[in-house]
Amino acid sequence: MTRVAFSEELQVNWVSLIADFLLVGMVFGPPIAPFLAASGVSLLPRIADIIYFMGNHVCPQPTMGLDLAPPFIMAVCMRCYGTVTGLLITRLLYGVTGGKGFYWLNQYGWGGAALASVLMMAYPLELAAQIFGLWSFNNYLVTPFGLITGLAWGLFTMPILHGWRGANIQDE
Repeated sequence: MTRVAFSEELQVNWVSLIADFLLVGMVFGPPIAPFLAASGVSLLPRIADIIYFMGNHVCPQPTMGLDLAPPFIMAVCMRCYGTVTGLLITRLLYGVTGGKGFYWLNQYGWGGAALASVLMMAYPLELAAQIFGLWSFNNYLVTPFGLITGLAWGLFTMPILHGWRGANIQDE
């Protein structure tokens, strides 16, 4: 007679947990920073300063953020926030599909990495076009380029970050 034993201990995928924690910060931090800064309530402006500090170090054009609580702007530009939105969409998609589907790029090895890398170039190519004067900054223009980059990045990395290989099923 075969008996299946399931481990009763709680198993935590720490990589997944940390990645989700960081994603929550990237999704909520930039748009709430202006409201925290404008509040004037105790420590909230200091928290906003931390968010702005991080935004200034990851965003190439943080001064182009949306004007959400004048005179305070969003902590990153919409190109960066488009990237974060793409990551959020792919995280939600991974939660629904469990990493099953042809669109998860990591399953294709180096070919998937190459395709993801090409698609992730949407962000820097748009930024370069702006710097070289092909067009000027426009939130409606830059957001989709960031979104494409975030989707490509997420379609490659979400199964790697959130994949779970820890089922403890044993025959005794």
